[in-house]
Amino acid sequence: MSDKALRLGTRRSKLAMAQSGQVAEAVSRVTGRPVELVEITTYGDVSRAHLAQIGGTGVFVTALRDALVRGEVDFAVHSLKDLPTAQPEELVLAAVPVREDPRDVIVARDALKFTDLPRGARIGTGSPRRMAQLNAYARSHGLDIETVPIRGNVDTRIGYVRDGGLDAVVLAAAGMTRMGRIDEVTDFLSVDTVLPAPGQGALAIECRAGDTAQDAALVAALAELDDPLTRAAVTAERSLLAALEAGCSAPVGALADHLADGRIVKEMRLRGVVGTTDGTALVQLSTTGPVPETHDGAVALGRELAAEMLAQGAAGLMGERAH
Repeated sequence: MSDKALRLGTRRSKLAMAQSGQVAEAVSRVTGRPVELVEITTYGDVSRAHLAQIGGTGVFVTALRDALVRGEVDFAVHSLKDLPTAQPEELVLAAVPVREDPRDVIVARDALKFTDLPRGARIGTGSPRRMAQLNAYARSHGLDIETVPIRGNVDTRIGYVRDGGLDAVVLAAAGMTRMGRIDEVTDFLSVDTVLPAPGQGALAIECRAGDTAQDAALVAALAELDDPLTRAAVTAERSLLAALEAGCSAPVGALADHLADGRIVKEMRLRGVVGTTDGTALVQLSTTGPVPETHDGAVALGRELAAEMLAQGAAGLMGERAH
């Protein structure tokens, strides 16, 4: 590889810039080349409509992928939960680095925990998945909350709490950590309360799957940042999402975690949930098996759990499916 700077395509948001900057440092270490950030505006960044209205699927990644195909950038960094489940032939998912904390978190007024929020508390989130599970938990535990749909970056969302418009907002732990703002979190939501979005907490490093020596060398270099356990987990989660024929804005949660005996990881547990946004109906199932050693094995695990969920009526809880 040459010493020429590599061009990293990234969204312009503070969170995207923070996580892309961290990846840029890692890529510089493994390639010995400088990396420059190329800021790209996506449709999801400029639209003010709620994700469920604009389809959700691909709205934050299509512009980045187009820039890759056109050769305007050498590779791109995405929040993996934003990636559509179908992988374009001309692009390759070169690396999925070690995953950050996949949990959701609460930022609430007066440093309150979720279960300590007052009756009638208004909780902001743009995610039907979060709404479904928070409302279901509240119903089963006698809590009185109202989930309020919101959009905007981290500053905007936390601002609704600071100015008294909302009692709390729900965000991803990974984003708060990457932005150096984890101290603002007032509560971490257990995955037993709210399962995260498929791929949440993980990053995707994508580049061209070209047949040139330069493309092949970059794919090989980026692969050094790949974490096999994280990739197996998110592959199973995304396979479940794909088998449910649900887009990234659908009320679907999934998490694959690894069960270890001492330091040896022996099994992988995959949990999935689908629910109505008002929390009145949930289908939540799990399966455990050996850690998949191949991509196809991880895909099969997700499909198997999805089939069980569909057999229990999951399709009817998702509303209009997003492809």
